[in-house]
Amino acid sequence: MTQTTECARQRLATLLAAQATRDGFSDSALPGVRYARALRHYPLAPTLYEPSVVILATGNKRAVVGETVHALDPGHYWVVSVPLAFSCETFAAPDTPLYGLSVRVDPAMLGELLLEMDDAPGASPEAPDGQASTIGMRAMPMTEALADAAARLAACLADPGEARILGPGIVREILYRVLLGPQGATLRALAAQNGRLRAVSRALRRIHADFTEDLDVEMLAREAHMGLSTFHHAFRAVTATTPLQYVKAVRLHKARTFLAEPDATAADAGRRAGYASASQFSREFKRLFGATPSEELARLRGAAG
Repeated sequence: MTQTTECARQRLATLLAAQATRDGFSDSALPGVRYARALRHYPLAPTLYEPSVVILATGNKRAVVGETVHALDPGHYWVVSVPLAFSCETFAAPDTPLYGLSVRVDPAMLGELLLEMDDAPGASPEAPDGQASTIGMRAMPMTEALADAAARLAACLADPGEARILGPGIVREILYRVLLGPQGATLRALAAQNGRLRAVSRALRRIHADFTEDLDVEMLAREAHMGLSTFHHAFRAVTATTPLQYVKAVRLHKARTFLAEPDATAADAGRRAGYASASQFSREFKRLFGATPSEELARLRGAAG
């Protein structure tokens, strides 16, 4: 890390320490930009990320996507190009906290940037240096320009007026910097009007929008305009899992969100997530999260109290 990058990292850490008020991800004054904070270690656990660029000022994270491990530290940034379910571990402590930013990837903004860059959006999203991994997530080396943009974004987030007026331009700059980097090809494919990543992304959007429906692989393949075998292969290449396993993960993550709502019940959360069978819901929830819905609800009520 260069001296300029290190100075930007230190500034980002100071700004985020004053703004991020709770552990986990929390909203900032600018839609699409969230704070990340952790004051303790969080063991490897299932999570769900939206398409985003994740930048850390302090601390470390580890993502396990299929058989691939992606490490995140202040010297690297994550690019999550599609909605992705995976397992994540956070390394932090009260005296060594984690602070960072998550910037949502907007396909419309990507398309506008590519038009202005006069770029070819159909570039092949191959892994850098011949590395084999899923193309739904990558860890990339931090650059001076990206670190500086992140620090300026955090500075304007401290003031709602500046966040509203200056923030969108800096978000645009961050996506531009990412497009120029090694992961830019994957984001170009996401913005393209064709290509496998774009096609799988259509199926992923359908899953997240209609997770309570009876979604089968044939329907999702039609949504992606692919043959069944081609869709299976492309879907696993992006997400490191099968379509039906991904649907199940989305439903369970949604149910976990519903459990956190006031007056929630385990049975209601299961129904809202698309489960007709309470026993199946409880069994699959425990398999993914290590606790039954009732146990998770009791934990959440205890934490709130």
